Amino acid sequence: MTLSLTHVHGDRVTVAHGTAGTELFSYVYRPEADWEAPKPYLHPVRTLSGGLVTDYRPNDHRWHKGLQLTASHLSGQNLWGGNTYVHGEGYLALPERVGSMAHVAFEEVGAEEDRAVIAERLTWHPHGGELWAEEERRIEVRDVDPDTGSWTLTWTSAVTNRRAEPLRFGSPTTHGRPAAGYTGLFWRGPRAFRGGRVFTAETAESDASSDVDPMGSQAPWLAYVGEHDGRDGHATLVFEHAPSNDHLGEKGTHPAHWFVRSDPFAAVAPSWAFHEELVLPPGETLARAYRVVVADGAWDRARVAAHLAGLAW
Repeated sequence: MTLSLTHVHGDRVTVAHGTAGTELFSYVYRPEADWEAPKPYLHPVRTLSGGLVTDYRPNDHRWHKGLQLTASHLSGQNLWGGNTYVHGEGYLALPERVGSMAHVAFEEVGAEEDRAVIAERLTWHPHGGELWAEEERRIEVRDVDPDTGSWTLTWTSAVTNRRAEPLRFGSPTTHGRPAAGYTGLFWRGPRAFRGGRVFTAETAESDASSDVDPMGSQAPWLAYVGEHDGRDGHATLVFEHAPSNDHLGEKGTHPAHWFVRSDPFAAVAPSWAFHEELVLPPGETLARAYRVVVADGAWDRARVAAHLAGLAW
């Protein structure tokens, strides 16, 4: 279960597993194109056998990059990337609204036999460059299990509002577009994963042609099963929010609402603001923790539930 870590300073941190050195992911923190809302991201992400489970700058959405923390509508700014959704006008090119999340420093970067850690400080900025928020982020690899063909990534972020006024987290849905509540932690799957099976702790398994649609629903976890191109077999990703996650919306504490698509592309986000804005007062901190299980094979609901029951936060 040996993990190793390579840090190319100013560019990326890569975590690999085993004597074969299978790269589980690269955490890229080098800034990229301004219009894509520069921010760190994980890509490529792979299963223990080397199967690719993320996409990078696809031609339909160049700002979709593996697994990343995003904010599609933040007090009038776009820290998501690309065009900005405006109710009644659709998606518009508004570069003056595109902000960024900037790497400041690493607090810890290291790997031991069965765990790897990347602890980072970041700052959030509108297009003008002012300081709007500070973030403490911690990404860990744990529970590497060759017997089940799986490993686990945990992502914890604490975002503190440094403005003199509230930060308002929204989404296209809070701004008038139905079923587009994407914001927060966001995964873009490979093009081959289009039409994959999706199921949650609350719904039966489905596929892209099913009338069971978890979009906008609430559940402790959501699983996405896709089939690889270029090699035989499937992969399963399970997204789970920590029991400690809260919600500051008007309706009180509740789990995330899931944003999920399997057509025309594979995407999942435990949305911070699917149906209503999340308001963060000045000086207060929004804390969220997530677990992503990356597994070889096509898991079913019973196997996912049993595996998660054996993991500790």
